[in-house]
Amino acid sequence: MSMKQYGVQDIKKELPHLDHAQLMELCLRLVRYKKENKELTAYLLFDADNEQAFIEGLIAENGFMFSQLPYNNYQLAKGLRKILRILNKYIKFTGSKQAEIELLMNFCRNYIQYVDKRASSYKPLRLILIRQLDKIKKVIEKLHEDLQFDYSQDYNVMVGEAEEKLKWLNMNDYLL
Repeated sequence: MSMKQYGVQDIKKELPHLDHAQLMELCLRLVRYKKENKELTAYLLFDADNEQAFIEGLIAENGFMFSQLPYNNYQLAKGLRKILRILNKYIKFTGSKQAEIELLMNFCRNYIQYVDKRASSYKPLRLILIRQLDKIKKVIEKLHEDLQFDYSQDYNVMVGEAEEKLKWLNMNDYLL
């Protein structure tokens, strides 16, 4: 026995036929069953209208989480991945490339500041930063030319700072 699967287009066509009370009940039922649905609904209702304040709040939270990271390399890598999971969830909520770049660049700056230099021998820690740098480059390339120029300058400065502090990073591999 298999249930028929409906696509987004089918659901989109059906929603206008529901009255206000049914629509509200449907939304509340969705929110009740999954934590991510609740968080997305809360973002859309309370934070979507002031995205910059939301991003600044995430940056402050990100800085606090970095300051709480352990010193053990394995635990440090786990903590960094947890921070990235949270950031990626909120990046998905915003749906904005600019917010994605700002949050990921803030993550990289915090990585450069907080991750211990002796951790450079632990390959998983290095790969976390390298993947984020590659991700930022790809997102910057998708932006409008004016924004590309601004963000690429900030990005190149950040990569230069990373090369000074992290001896294993070769700046020329990551410049835009």
